[in-house]
Amino acid sequence: MLISYSHNFLFVHIAKTGGTSVRTALRPYRWSARYTAPLLFCSLLSQMTRPRHKLGIKFPRHAKAIAAKEMLPEEIYNKFFKFVFVRNPWDLQVSSYHHIHREKPELLERVKSFEDFLHLKFDPEREYDFMLDISAQRQWEYVVDLNNEVIVDFIGRYETLQDDFLTVCERIGVPVAKLPHRRKAEDRKEYRDYYTDETAEMVERHYKKDIEMFGYWF
Repeated sequence: MLISYSHNFLFVHIAKTGGTSVRTALRPYRWSARYTAPLLFCSLLSQMTRPRHKLGIKFPRHAKAIAAKEMLPEEIYNKFFKFVFVRNPWDLQVSSYHHIHREKPELLERVKSFEDFLHLKFDPEREYDFMLDISAQRQWEYVVDLNNEVIVDFIGRYETLQDDFLTVCERIGVPVAKLPHRRKAEDRKEYRDYYTDETAEMVERHYKKDIEMFGYWF
């Protein structure tokens, strides 16, 4: 999550949706002079207690919108322009697969294929019940409150990331920037090429509400 008190915006960062590029572009607007010192201090303390942010003094990178709504004063939360980017769940899994292979290969020592990866992640009869990576969480959960009402102002899409980021820049009043492409996989194919009928259905079951809410299809 990225908050700017100087430009009154709150970015909800869903993993593998282009959020690292968005954060890079908007980081210069993160703090205003009034809050720079205490926020910097809190950020440094939180970094010292990673990966669990045990002190609870800042919002984690992938915190949901409900966390900010519950923790911030109502007038502050309502004043923010709150936005998020979502992604086709089938494409997101391919991105997750390449990311883990690149960044944390030790997690996939027993994984020989993309199909193995999905079974380890979603199969209810898998050997271990653990979250392989944060992208297993449903995206709709990042944008709703306890009553399942949408509490963000703008939902952009990874598929139209630059155009939707232009809309964000206009709304928060910052110069339009071309997004850098961070953590790009150079060896991946078109996402449909990775799937069998079985694995495509596996993703569809897990992300059923994402697919319905955001209008995605295989």
